[in-house]
Amino acid sequence: MKDIKLSALDLAIVPQGGNTLTAIERTVKLAQHIEQAGYERLWLAEHHNMPNIASSATSVLIGHVAGKTKTLRIGSGGIMLPNHSPLQIAEQFGTLEALYPNRIDLGLGRAPGTDQITAYALRKNNMRYEYDFAANIAELQQFFYNTDEYAKVRAFPGEGANVPIWILGSSTDSAYLAAELGLPYAFAAHFAPAHLSAAMHIYQNNFKPSEFLDKPYSMACVNAIAADTDEEATHLSTSVYQLFIGIITNNRRPLQPPVDSLDYLWNEPVKAAVEQMTACSFIGSKNTIRKELSSFIQELNLNEVMISGNVFDADARNKSYSLIKEAMEE
Repeated sequence: MKDIKLSALDLAIVPQGGNTLTAIERTVKLAQHIEQAGYERLWLAEHHNMPNIASSATSVLIGHVAGKTKTLRIGSGGIMLPNHSPLQIAEQFGTLEALYPNRIDLGLGRAPGTDQITAYALRKNNMRYEYDFAANIAELQQFFYNTDEYAKVRAFPGEGANVPIWILGSSTDSAYLAAELGLPYAFAAHFAPAHLSAAMHIYQNNFKPSEFLDKPYSMACVNAIAADTDEEATHLSTSVYQLFIGIITNNRRPLQPPVDSLDYLWNEPVKAAVEQMTACSFIGSKNTIRKELSSFIQELNLNEVMISGNVFDADARNKSYSLIKEAMEE
């Protein structure tokens, strides 16, 4: 377990009583805390038309957080590449890499990160870009790795930048692509765990060595909350479940304080849907987390685990991340 890298995902979620600035300040404080705790990286995710998520301008926020930390890798989990031109992303992440050398990651997803109406507002007449994901990645790589000084279009900054590209997935499609391209693969099991095992099997068994990797590198993002006791962790986790209830019922609210019971907030169909989405959740004391997470890692042959831990109280959240790190090292 000591050899497994541990990282974090944050969406800069607005807490109850807060605003965009509050959310961003919480993200910065989390980054600074996990940097001291020995985490590998913090990723931020691109979402749109969601009033309680402050990470829509993802590359801007990555730069801000990188500027407030010293050694922690900061990246995207992910940039939804079909929403952008590859040239734009090469320039943005080339700039970030110039500012924060050897600390920037570029995780790429194909989904819009929003609803279809908003996706159209982002992409206009390019709604088929999702199906051109592999071609867009190839174009982006060409901008980063171009060696032809006579190329008609070049990325400045961007050309020659050392920005590792990751393929993100929540189904099996991107697993095949990551394996074919020989790139590291990260699966979004924190909200879409259904195809996790199949996707990891596909990626690891079909991987083709590349100039970037000689063997597969697998990461899964999961929900995890730790506290001194299982009971306290379960109580803190009700904030996460309230977020998912809001997604299922389309009644999205800021991150809510924990509650003593969820019974009055969901009915059986909603509960079943939430439990399906959160099947990859690890909640409990340090001993519980160590036992359950180690089994999960070994079963899937993971190289790294990314933690999404949406605890309402900032101090309790920091403690949760510290306890998870301690659990991994013991």
